[in-house]
Amino acid sequence: MGYKILEKTELCPNQYELQIEAPFVTRNAKAGQFIIFRVEEEGERVPITIADVDKKNGVLTVVFMAVGYSTKKLAQLEKGDEILDVVGPLGKPTEIEKYGTVVCIAGGYGAAPCFLISKAFKDAGNKVYTIMGARNKDLIFWKDKMATACDELFITTDDGTLGRKGFVTEVLADIMEKEEVNYVIAVGPMPMMRAVANLTKEKGIKTEASMNPIMIDGTGMCGACRVTVGGEVKFACIDGPDFDAHKIDFDEVINRTKIYKDEERRRSESCNLLKQADSLR
Repeated sequence: MGYKILEKTELCPNQYELQIEAPFVTRNAKAGQFIIFRVEEEGERVPITIADVDKKNGVLTVVFMAVGYSTKKLAQLEKGDEILDVVGPLGKPTEIEKYGTVVCIAGGYGAAPCFLISKAFKDAGNKVYTIMGARNKDLIFWKDKMATACDELFITTDDGTLGRKGFVTEVLADIMEKEEVNYVIAVGPMPMMRAVANLTKEKGIKTEASMNPIMIDGTGMCGACRVTVGGEVKFACIDGPDFDAHKIDFDEVINRTKIYKDEERRRSESCNLLKQADSLR
């Protein structure tokens, strides 16, 4: 028995929202955790951060971009279809406390997990600012929903087609100048999270980054998701995904991720060449 897709929505080009019937996952799911799915028996195990949960009805919401083999297969499924496996919740939830003023920063696809995180901090009595950033307006989603989870929402786009033209760090710098910020969490591309960490480190603001390195089994056995934090090796799947952003070796993580992506591209190119050769026979 698989996990039924209750709703499917294309939020923006190549990015989808799925609502999945998964009562055993939603029962204990918290902000910052993730699931691992398999579309088919021989498929890859792919992690996706939990975007929203409806505990009463057992509905799990995930948002993903169809970029690799498995996510493209997932994107081909429709309402009523079933996903073979959904395992979770995995990872440690974001530690929610009453800090005072909290800034949640979502870069690109990071908007999805930031919804639950922002909401949890607001529910805990914090003043919450959320900053969403993307390359252009077509890649911004959930802005109305996100606005309900924070006290004030800021949007930035690289090309200025929506909100403020520029980067999320520029808005963060403005907020830090106007008032005392007690806690920052960043979710999204590694370079963005590194830039946020560099900015807040100067003022000694507690900052965490939700790490999304290559991950396979989700139990700490494979070691693919290892990151160096404060000189110690940690595993994003069981020790994270949230870590002290000022102690993460971002250069190491970015370089390792690049190696995997380069290898994936080479394999994809090889497969395409083989298909072309077969078609000529």
